[in-house]
Amino acid sequence: MPEIWAGVDIGKTHHHAMVINTDGERLRSRRVQNDESELLELIGDILAISTDVLWAVDLNHGGAALLIGLLLSHDQSMTYLTGLAVHRASASYRGEGKTDERDAFVIADQARVLPYGGARLERCR
Repeated sequence: MPEIWAGVDIGKTHHHAMVINTDGERLRSRRVQNDESELLELIGDILAISTDVLWAVDLNHGGAALLIGLLLSHDQSMTYLTGLAVHRASASYRGEGKTDERDAFVIADQARVLPYGGARLERCR
């Protein structure tokens, strides 16, 4: 079991990342541009918290491609939660409205609590 989970709500031009611990406590929340240098900085900042991290994303193509590629090149563990799964899970969380930050938390928390943790994304060999 990982020490921390990093949920990333994927957008076309920017993403929102939320890091939580085993108790579901929020450790870091950050919006980043979908830009290689910003994403590398995000990866470094999160790995500074713990190198035992499971990254969770809500898209596995398009706007997520750069982040996924960078995570794979850094040998990071990832999981994919479908947008439908995230949408349905969101209904069980308190809070008003839909925000990128809230979605990132739901993604991270679902990766933490679900026994299967979503679909694993791995490097093709």
